[in-house]
Amino acid sequence: MTRRRARPRAKVTSPTPRAKAAQARACANIALAKYWGKSDVELNLPAVPSISLTLDRLVTDTHVAFDPSLASDAIVIDGAGASRTARARVIEMLDRVRARAGIETRARVETANAFPTAAGLASSASGFAALAAAATAAAGLDVGQKELSRIARRSSASAARSIWGGFVKLPAGVPGDTRLAARPLFDAAHWDVALVVAIAAAGPKDVGSTEGMERSRRTSPYYDAWIDAAPRLARAIERGIAGRDLERVGRAMEQSTLAFHACALASDPAILYWQPATVALLRAVRSLREDRGIPVFATMDAGPHVKALCLARDAARVRAALRRAAGVVEVFVARPGPGVEVRA
Repeated sequence: MTRRRARPRAKVTSPTPRAKAAQARACANIALAKYWGKSDVELNLPAVPSISLTLDRLVTDTHVAFDPSLASDAIVIDGAGASRTARARVIEMLDRVRARAGIETRARVETANAFPTAAGLASSASGFAALAAAATAAAGLDVGQKELSRIARRSSASAARSIWGGFVKLPAGVPGDTRLAARPLFDAAHWDVALVVAIAAAGPKDVGSTEGMERSRRTSPYYDAWIDAAPRLARAIERGIAGRDLERVGRAMEQSTLAFHACALASDPAILYWQPATVALLRAVRSLREDRGIPVFATMDAGPHVKALCLARDAARVRAALRRAAGVVEVFVARPGPGVEVRA
């Protein structure tokens, strides 16, 4: 079967240099080769390479309007005022866009996630990808996707990957490198797979990803081992995706997941994202594979939820099994999704 390489989407741009408002939609991505740790905190550069799958069900819609009548930026997330931390992160990106566009106008930002925010489902990835696209378009900037990925990366490394659909790679960053961007590997049509997402607990997670990464770097005795192992696992996953080899991808993906969680668990104080339902879901995935012969493999981000990668034809059976796991809140099926889209 001929391999389908991803083609970058058309350049993201505003309709005219005078544009004042724009709306963007981005999908979250789930890392198959995990990202944990930064090589440069100030530039938000990842310490390890990561490979992700952009998902059609995890959507963020963001509207940005630069309004001369505003004395300060107005930020609304999911219908409510942003927290101090979230507000600071949004304004930091807006300031970089304003500096690039040569404007000082304050902005009104309204963003909404079609899935739980700050709960370990990569809402920062879709959120900052959508914000980068909407803000640059509204400011009248003409930027391509590679540059848009760089802009998004400064606020959230995983957001750099959500600029593209399908399977995407973000290399490890060299300290001081301001040019790092993600790049597409294969488009959404490359492989007929599904990711079954099982929500293990309601509400936001206790430890944010950035805080967790720095705690692991400073205190975990396993951090260096994780940094050493991650590139090998990423290579195996990339080759497995190229060959549509679910066994190869799945085995390396599970090891990548458990290795970064082991690193986090060994931090001081320990970072424990897992809930009882997390363990039940991981056991359910293993039982499906070992007892029922269904090729399915588990991954997790920095949160309690479990995502099961399988062939699309097996997604309904996997979903039914995970729904029976003790303590599970919700289970849904996501498929490979598109890159960021802008409407000005």
